[in-house]
Amino acid sequence: MSEAIYRVDAVLTGIVAPLGDKGKLSAIGKLPVEGRVWLGETGLEGDEQAERKHHGGPEMALHHYPFDHYAVWRDEWAAASIGAAGSTRLDARGAFGENLSTSGMTETTVCVGDVYRIGGALVQISQPRQPCWKLSVRFDRDDMSRRVQDTRRTGWYYRVLEAGEIGAGDSIERLARPHPAWTVERLLRVLYVDRDDRAALEDMANLETLTPSWRAIASKRLASGKVESWASRLDTPSSQTSSKKQVA
Repeated sequence: MSEAIYRVDAVLTGIVAPLGDKGKLSAIGKLPVEGRVWLGETGLEGDEQAERKHHGGPEMALHHYPFDHYAVWRDEWAAASIGAAGSTRLDARGAFGENLSTSGMTETTVCVGDVYRIGGALVQISQPRQPCWKLSVRFDRDDMSRRVQDTRRTGWYYRVLEAGEIGAGDSIERLARPHPAWTVERLLRVLYVDRDDRAALEDMANLETLTPSWRAIASKRLASGKVESWASRLDTPSSQTSSKKQVA
């Protein structure tokens, strides 16, 4: 039975442009689209990626970030008396490079494999987002990518099962939930917190709707008994560092 609960507040796209003081190319800057936009197998029409190896493609066609988290970030920064310029990014949707912005859907309420009808498209949650150092540059905070990972406020990706037009105001109708025990938050917890939970890793390796690269991480960890390094993904290269601001 279908279940229409949520609505799209904004659909966002971005083009490749210099990021930060050092000018690394990135398309993390997203802006709301007026009207409707075509969502195909590899993403939204007009949405670009600077590094196809790590962004976009069929398994990461659409990035969803809950607008609910924006208030949490602002409250944390205010409580820590931090007023860095990067906090102004939270004044508008698109700060985290998301393509889809909503309220009410979070990592704790959606599951890998969930199938949704959004406008004219059919999509399926494929994996959580793994944050990278470009978030730190974008927010002008050296630890931002690690904070996103540690708080597990990462957002998630969809694969496109059926292409079609989507736009702000569309309903988000859940049509299937094959893995109700595997929320996005649980996947993140197994990957980053309960890292040696072998039973959970075995289950994760066998989740047929989870992106193959994530299943491979679980399989490799089981085989080696070691946790993979995240340094190259999270730590800003020295050539891109412009500040030493921290989030408390």
